[in-house]
Formats: sequence, C-alpha cells, structure tokens
Amino acid sequence: MYDYNLLVSHERGRSSRAKREALTLLRELGDPLPRVERTLARGILGIKTSLSPFDVVHRLRYVYRERPELFAYCLKWVPVERWTFSDIESMRMVVEQLRERIGEGERWRMTVEKRRYTLLHSSEVIRKLASLVDRKVDLENYDRELRVDILGRYAGLSLLRRGDVFSLAAPYG
Repeated sequence: MYDYNLLVSHERGRSSRAKREALTLLRELGDPLPRVERTLARGILGIKTSLSPFDVVHRLRYVYRERPELFAYCLKWVPVERWTFSDIESMRMVVEQLRERIGEGERWRMTVEKRRYTLLHSSEVIRKLASLVDRKVDLENYDRELRVDILGRYAGLSLLRRGDVFSLAAPYG
C-alpha cells in the first residue's frame, strides 16, 4: 500500500525533471529528506514528506509568488490523507471516516480521478460513495471536496477545503 501524502502531476515524459523540481521545492520548504517516486500512472509522482501536505500546498503559493522561476514541471500538488484498496467496500470504509468532518451546514462535492483502473466508471464510483454522505451537494459553491485518486489497486482519499490543491493553472487558489 502506498504511503504518499502528496500526489503531483506533471507532463508525461518529464518525470525526471519534475522529480528534481519537487525535491528542490520540498527542501526549500524545510523537508531535508522527502521521498519522490514515479507511480504506476504516467504523469503522476508520489511524494512522502515529513511536512504536513496541506502546509506544503499553502506554502507553495507563497513560494510561487516570490520565485515563480522555481516552477516549471510540477503542475498540480494534491494532499492525500488516507490510502486504501480501490475496491468499493474499502473506499466506503474510508469515506465513512472522512464524512464526519463535513459540517452540518457545509456543502460538498466529490471528485474522482482514475488512473490504471477499469473496474468502475467514475460516475459509478461517485454514485456508490456519495450516498454515504448526508450533506447538501453543490458542485460549484462547495465548502468541502471529497477527493478520490485511484491508482490501480489503491485509492488515496482526502477531504479538502478550497485552496488545498496547488495548481500552476490557478496558482493563487
């Protein structure tokens, strides 16, 4: 099972450069020994950092403002809170734990990103998991995002707030 606490997307064919960039940025943020690895999905790096992955994402925004030249290959940084197997029952167990953190009046949405996974269509995964969360769904004006990143046999799940993902496409949130 993976122990990455960040998934970083990059352009295909640029994994070596993206890996060097990620290592540089994480060291800049204060992690002396981050682990950065290619995953089975082309274009995705798995990172294990000793820092809070949420702090990393938020601090990357500040670094980007001050030194945008450090960013060329790592396109999107996504925190991962929990890893499990990618079968529905395993993912349901994690969703049941994460859903407790969605407040009574909060609106939420689910995002599913699948790579090297053909068991279910994304819409089926959403249908089977979203039924566990008894809160108002709002795809545009949400407070929380339940993110499911499936990489083959494993799924990384996180409960995110707006701004918890750093993307070069929208670097300021």
